[in-house]
Amino acid sequence: MPAALPPPSGNAKIKRKLQISRHLLTLVVVGSIVWVDFIGPQWSLVVLRGNYSVKIDEKGRLKIPAAFRSAMQDRYGAQVYVTSRKHEGVVVNIYPMPVWEEMERKLATLPPSLPELARYVDLVNYYGQPGEIDKQGRVSIHPLLRESAAMAGDVDVLGQIDHLDVWNHERFATRMADEPFTDADARKLAEFGI
Repeated sequence: MPAALPPPSGNAKIKRKLQISRHLLTLVVVGSIVWVDFIGPQWSLVVLRGNYSVKIDEKGRLKIPAAFRSAMQDRYGAQVYVTSRKHEGVVVNIYPMPVWEEMERKLATLPPSLPELARYVDLVNYYGQPGEIDKQGRVSIHPLLRESAAMAGDVDVLGQIDHLDVWNHERFATRMADEPFTDADARKLAEFGI
């Protein structure tokens, strides 16, 4: 059993790495907040969750809601990858760059002759561009993706644990009505303890 961490002094950060079974556990204590990272099956208490309604400005910029922006920038920095992982680019996906790079590392382990891999890489590159959260908390959505995902006016920004999905409000409401969460969905998730 690992030794207990000493209590923090003031606002000083205390970082400890402990080996637990095969997993490396990192504890970061800031005041009374404890952030825990597992490296192995990576997980964190800092997740992107919830839904915020915002507007896309006339230049195609999305102001990331403050709760999401602070979680993303504190954990990952300002660099992002803006793309769509859906056919026809109907939704905008905003990945913190370290999360996207981890996905690319996983993709690089797949057989290059896999046709599904080629189609996926084509899709995310066709709609994708690197970006940055600016000082006002905005991210630009390039014109091709802005048009395909109908990014104008009211949009819904949904937390997806490690990235954000941005939907045109009317399109998302239609999707929720056309593809509702069903009892069969709930039973399937219950098989995984959810």
